[in-house]
Amino acid sequence: MPPHPDPRDWFLTRAERGNPATRLDDAHRDDAFTTGNLARPLVHGQTYFAELHRCLEAAGEGDLVWFTDWQSNPDQQLTDDPGSELVEVLGRALDRGVDVRALVWRSQAGMFGYAHEEHRELGDLLQARGADVQLDMRVTRVGAHHQKFCVIRHRDDPSRDVAFLGGIDLCHGRRDDARHGGDPQAEPVAEEYGARPPWHDVQVALQGPVVHDVETVFRERWEDSTPTTRNPVRRLRDARADLDEARLPLPPQAPPPPKVGGADHAVQLLRTYPVLGAGWAFDFAPEGERSVARGYTKAVQHARRLIYVEDQFLWGREMSTVLVDALEANPGLHLVVVLPQFPDQDGWFARDPQVFGRLRGVQRLLLTAPDRVAFYGLENHAGTPVYVHAKVCVLDDSWSSIGSDNFNRRSWTNDSELSAAMIDRSPADGAGFARRLRLTLAAEHLDRLDPDELTCLEDMEDAGLLEVMADCVDPVGMFEQFAKSADALEDWHAGGRVGPRPPGRLRRLPEPRLSVLRQLVAAPSYRLVHDPDGRSWRMRRRKAF
Repeated sequence: MPPHPDPRDWFLTRAERGNPATRLDDAHRDDAFTTGNLARPLVHGQTYFAELHRCLEAAGEGDLVWFTDWQSNPDQQLTDDPGSELVEVLGRALDRGVDVRALVWRSQAGMFGYAHEEHRELGDLLQARGADVQLDMRVTRVGAHHQKFCVIRHRDDPSRDVAFLGGIDLCHGRRDDARHGGDPQAEPVAEEYGARPPWHDVQVALQGPVVHDVETVFRERWEDSTPTTRNPVRRLRDARADLDEARLPLPPQAPPPPKVGGADHAVQLLRTYPVLGAGWAFDFAPEGERSVARGYTKAVQHARRLIYVEDQFLWGREMSTVLVDALEANPGLHLVVVLPQFPDQDGWFARDPQVFGRLRGVQRLLLTAPDRVAFYGLENHAGTPVYVHAKVCVLDDSWSSIGSDNFNRRSWTNDSELSAAMIDRSPADGAGFARRLRLTLAAEHLDRLDPDELTCLEDMEDAGLLEVMADCVDPVGMFEQFAKSADALEDWHAGGRVGPRPPGRLRRLPEPRLSVLRQLVAAPSYRLVHDPDGRSWRMRRRKAF
């Protein structure tokens, strides 16, 4: 491997993005990515919310705060301090003259377990304070807007511009920390996770020219001519509440922020948009966009030693094929995946389709390379499972991604998604950002560092990360250390939890099992509701992205 991986080898070209209608790459000349950026992973919701709170409170007159979300709760606290509720922080920004806008998924009806009324409440409250909020339902019949990003631009000092994106919604349940005691404002999930579910998640803060790209993603959705909903009853209700089609025009877009001195992270934004169908299409993606699927497929082909994944879901045959092909082509390649121990929903109607999807993905990979593939769940020190919501992938300590997409068909074809793929060109060995990300996450799972040192990456090397994780620097070494730690914890549990608890939080993920009859019952719900396909029929027949 060369000292600095060439982004042109790993990243998509403009043509490979497969969406000539977008203007996302117009500022990049010949490339479909930017350089001179600084990417800072923010591990855990508490870390992200605190950083977001700091940036929002510093925004002033003429600055922009634009965000999208899958779920937002107006009373979600960003810190422990009074007045840190989302709607209050944004309200104070509005009072200071900040341009605040939001594109929040309207969501399906509350009877299906979605936060329909909370989204309307957020829109009503912010609209009353002077923001412009759109409840966006430009999705397929079983789709969702799953993008979770916030872009903050400063009129008088573009060097301060920042964008946040990843897996963390601005809602209840996400503000956990490295100790994994759960968010005080809990969001109930399956009973195995308890009354205050522990939550593992990752966001990334981006500075530099890529902020312009994230802003463009927002602008394309905001300025699209497609009505935000086709439901006439909802449109009438929105008009009465001023949550209607009268979207305020956006100000002219400022040039990209300057490059960040001392850093050279190449960043490419990857997205998913579905084919809406029935005469309904995005102006900027009339045939949809599947650059998430295409970007992962291209990058994984370069992996030779380790694919490290943290994901909420790993479902289906088509998604696992990308990993199976890589494992078969490279006999020295290992795969480590960290997933939730249990699905997030109770009841056979909700749970069996998720187990069915995992069975079609996980089992196939285990059969392909049983000695080189390992799946793990997480638990906190009290023995409560930790719900893994992160969407992280690291390939050979060279290419890494953090975003909103999961390893399933829904995320790769059907829901709107946004992820950042990153290559660090600044260190001598070409492995700075990706390796630090992998080792920091591994340090948490192996209990190698104090939880207070696991919130962000800037000072990890000063805290002795490389020394503490010396046996995991080599990717195969980490594969072995994960196995040893998980086996020790399994033995402790099997022995009745007698004696001191071994360090580590990794639990072997049980192989998914479902009787043939239950598979037959679960399959239609899995295909049509849980993991739908947002591609055109022509692309489905070709099995192409």
